[in-house]
Amino acid sequence: MAGNANPFEEMKKMVDKAGKTLGLDQGMIEVLKSPKRELHVHFPVKMDNGTIKVFTGYRVQHNEARGPYKGGIRYHPQVDIDEVRALSSWMTWKTATVDIPYGGAKGGIICDPKKMSLSEVERMTRRYASEISIIIGPEKDIPAPDVNTGGREMAWIMDTYSMMKGYAVPGVITGKPRELGGSLGRPEATSRGLVFTVREAAKKIGMNLKGASVAIQGYGNVGAFAHKLIERDFGSKVIAVTDSKGGIINEKGLKYEEVWAHKVKTGSVIGFPGSKPISNQEILELKVDVLLPCALENVITKDNASKIKAKISGEGANGPTTFEADAIMWKNGVLVLPDILANAGGVTVSYFEWVQNNYNYYWTEDEVNKRLDAKITAAFHEVWNMHEKHKCNMRDAAYLVAVKRVADATRLRGFYP
Repeated sequence: MAGNANPFEEMKKMVDKAGKTLGLDQGMIEVLKSPKRELHVHFPVKMDNGTIKVFTGYRVQHNEARGPYKGGIRYHPQVDIDEVRALSSWMTWKTATVDIPYGGAKGGIICDPKKMSLSEVERMTRRYASEISIIIGPEKDIPAPDVNTGGREMAWIMDTYSMMKGYAVPGVITGKPRELGGSLGRPEATSRGLVFTVREAAKKIGMNLKGASVAIQGYGNVGAFAHKLIERDFGSKVIAVTDSKGGIINEKGLKYEEVWAHKVKTGSVIGFPGSKPISNQEILELKVDVLLPCALENVITKDNASKIKAKISGEGANGPTTFEADAIMWKNGVLVLPDILANAGGVTVSYFEWVQNNYNYYWTEDEVNKRLDAKITAAFHEVWNMHEKHKCNMRDAAYLVAVKRVADATRLRGFYP
């Protein structure tokens, strides 16, 4: 869990605030803040050297009022239960913000996959899949990739679950390789949705993205693809990027193809020819038109929020900005595009993948991208309208949209028995 703030407590503050603005009673607010189900698993994995190591993993299911649970699985040494609770809750609000029929869930394993062999990661993944198989399924809970997981791990989970069922179940997971029922357009979907929200925000504030300066914290899948898309489609100039090992800056611009090739070759962006070093903290405080925090949560806090000079901050990561920081940035005129809107492209195309799996009929990449653009753009304008109606920041507006939808669904369903 990055930073000092507890992300689950941060989430609850947002729901409290939205619930009170919407006039919800305290009982409903408590329902919306509380995860419905938590599974903690401790499981043995045989390591390559013959020893046995016990790993701890989680799957938290937050809310299913609007449909099956949906949410990623992350592998990271700092995974903890409050982080997973917060992420599962954010998935509830994210799916509601973009109006897709899912609830929220999240999973994770406390591990460092970068220090494990491929076969160790596979054995760990398959054992974790078997442990959580009692609560996942295409009609119940559909996991997806997150930090340090991708199509490879999703394929192993799909295969493990299918072996246990005795037949292929592609719809149990999304973010799979295309050959196993994955959707075209999925690898770039989170970044594409992020860039779509930046595009719409730029229109609203009269910013020309052509030549606009951009800084990207977090050069993994989301950050790197965002670099590619904002450079290629809008002619923006990315001047600084960082990854977990450090960062680089060149005021004249960094070309995606060159930086990505360097990262693939060396394992990091650091040392890129013609660049100067910059830290993960310093990159947030650059004077740029667009800042894209695409790393971990709680990197922008009350301690550094007043130093953020970007005009737009588009959250590619989950929860990079704390509750207090948001208020400071809003006061200072920084337009923050909240995670539950800005990075919802991934879950939107995951939903498209699940639909295609259930139909066993697949769309072209152009169809997927057009449907994603329509969904994200519509969601942006709903949030923008709420922002104007309540004269609040975009995060508060997004939560008002999302919390109202989930509260309405909960009220209509009633409480069993």
